[in-house]
Amino acid sequence: MRTHVIALALATVCTWCAAQTTPAQPANEQVIQPQVDRREVKLPKYPSKDFEIGAYVGTYSMQNFGSSLVTGVRLGYHVSEDIFVQAVYAQTKVSDENFRQILPGGIFAQPQETLKYYNLSAGYNILPGEVFWGRNTAFASSLYVIAGIGNTNFIASDKVNHRNRQTINYGAGIRVLFHDRFSVQMDMRQHLFDLDILGKNESTKNLEWTGGVSFYF
Repeated sequence: MRTHVIALALATVCTWCAAQTTPAQPANEQVIQPQVDRREVKLPKYPSKDFEIGAYVGTYSMQNFGSSLVTGVRLGYHVSEDIFVQAVYAQTKVSDENFRQILPGGIFAQPQETLKYYNLSAGYNILPGEVFWGRNTAFASSLYVIAGIGNTNFIASDKVNHRNRQTINYGAGIRVLFHDRFSVQMDMRQHLFDLDILGKNESTKNLEWTGGVSFYF
């Protein structure tokens, strides 16, 4: 019995001595050092979708000359979620039929004359929201106001001065985004410019209603 007690005591002493001679393992040190080859990762470049290009069609009501079909193209840049700039070019046909009924020869060389205009405008989204289609589908939308300056010109008239007529435009519209790259717009603009008719220079107001589509990139 005494021999077993002595042996147990010696084993305890040896275990304690071994524990004292073994260096302590730091608490935060990793037991295994992984060998990982680092790869160079190239992040994908997503389009900003700040630019838009589109086309539109509608009616252009020219003061004293009636309404006619108008077609045009637009190029825009969205500075932020609320502010955007837009360049527009469009053409329409203008008739002087009403003048020909009381004035022989009319105002234009031909019964119909081509009118073109271009402008640069700035817009502001004032009421962003959603348009619902059914119960479970909604599309982002925004109501905006817009104004700018440009030129209006009759292309081939011999009787109307060919010079560019500085034009101020202003209006409002609504844009509905059916996809992150595709939208539909309804737009109303008032075009203001001076026109010399029968020797009298007068300011004209010309209302335009259009609808169109745009693609974002």
